[in-house]
Amino acid sequence: MHNIILNSDSYKYSQYNQYPENTTGIYSYIESRGGVHSSTVFFGLQAFIKEYLTTPITIEMINEAESIVEAHGEPFYRAGWMYILKEYNGYLPVRIKAAPEGSVIPTGNVLVTIENTDPNCYWLTSFLETALLRAVWYPTTVATNSYESKKIILKYLEKTGDPTTIDFKLHDFGARGVSSLESAGLGGAAHLVNFMGTDTVEALLYARRYYNTNMAGFSIPAMEHSTVTSWGRNHEVDSYRNMVKTYGKPGSILACVSDSYDIYKACELWGTELKQDVIDSGATVVIRPDSGDPATVVFECIKILDKHFGSVVNEKGYKVLNNVRIIQGDGINHHAIRQILEAVTSWGYSADNVAFGQGGALLQQINRDTQKFAMKCSAAKINGEWVDVFKDPVTDSGKRSKKGRLHLYNSPNTGWITTNVASEGLEDQLITVFENGNIVKEYTFEQVRENTQK
Repeated sequence: MHNIILNSDSYKYSQYNQYPENTTGIYSYIESRGGVHSSTVFFGLQAFIKEYLTTPITIEMINEAESIVEAHGEPFYRAGWMYILKEYNGYLPVRIKAAPEGSVIPTGNVLVTIENTDPNCYWLTSFLETALLRAVWYPTTVATNSYESKKIILKYLEKTGDPTTIDFKLHDFGARGVSSLESAGLGGAAHLVNFMGTDTVEALLYARRYYNTNMAGFSIPAMEHSTVTSWGRNHEVDSYRNMVKTYGKPGSILACVSDSYDIYKACELWGTELKQDVIDSGATVVIRPDSGDPATVVFECIKILDKHFGSVVNEKGYKVLNNVRIIQGDGINHHAIRQILEAVTSWGYSADNVAFGQGGALLQQINRDTQKFAMKCSAAKINGEWVDVFKDPVTDSGKRSKKGRLHLYNSPNTGWITTNVASEGLEDQLITVFENGNIVKEYTFEQVRENTQK
């Protein structure tokens, strides 16, 4: 069982008595201050709330935390945690407000706010920073990264192919490349906000467990290098033939990694010795290169496959291969996606011919600074009055924080805007999602996906 009292940084344990005398309220917010992308796809808070905040603390948790923290050299505020246990049956007296999950919001806007609901627990707001900020920045950054890939691919599909195929154009290969099972689940679910293709099973469980969806993503039978190389180099063609025989059915799709030895010779094999097997199966065989310069290799493979299988010209004037496709799953990032699609389409081939798989660059090659995420205190209630709180470092104006109790509006005239002044004519997009142990607002995965389209 998770112990939320131990889900923090060491220095947090010494801060309960560092606030001004007569402090009864601390109000903090989370934002992306900028970064690689100009907007973020907000996602992941609900998973954190369900997993960590709906379970009350117990005396055993308090005792465990006290023994560890004090042995670690930090003071432990036992009286504060015992107060929560006694007065709230262990549920945390905080209120969390947030933008609708799935919303695409320009950087520099508030995404989440948190404040204590009991004046005796003012210290609790900032104590939760470590866990809450981590719960937001990682899945939001993954969802944003994936969303930006979607925009790139969709641009080429709209120009040269069928945009309705976008849901399966970027497949999650990232499960083995992340630092933990939780990262695979949370990051994998974040990717599925934008696409429906994944090999990260934990992502399906997270979407089901925390966002009430039956099945958020799909996959297909696929080969790996061991299922090719175990046949031996002289029987490479037999490994492919076995795959087509086993999984090739009318309307089905199967993926075959084909660069274990020579990707170009493999494409020749697919187009000669295996051509009739592929055609007779009625399946679409997706050839997967897994090495070399992505743009060069993909384009060369398409030319070879076109030579043997032929292609048709779609209504937009671009060639679409018969019977086969390509998926590039090595070295994929935003630059590589653009480079591949530009190379393919500049030679008259539709983006329909190509899909992508992404692993480390999707789920792991990001950090909190990718979108400059931060959680800061912006208001404190002292002597019964709310006062503005902010930081404004002379050495870095980019770290200037917001003041006051915040509102998030989405106006037809101004778009998304954050202000500490309430507007009677606009609806605040910060919605209470959690209060004193209770989930107040919940989103389904389908609703999250719909919100990205608004």
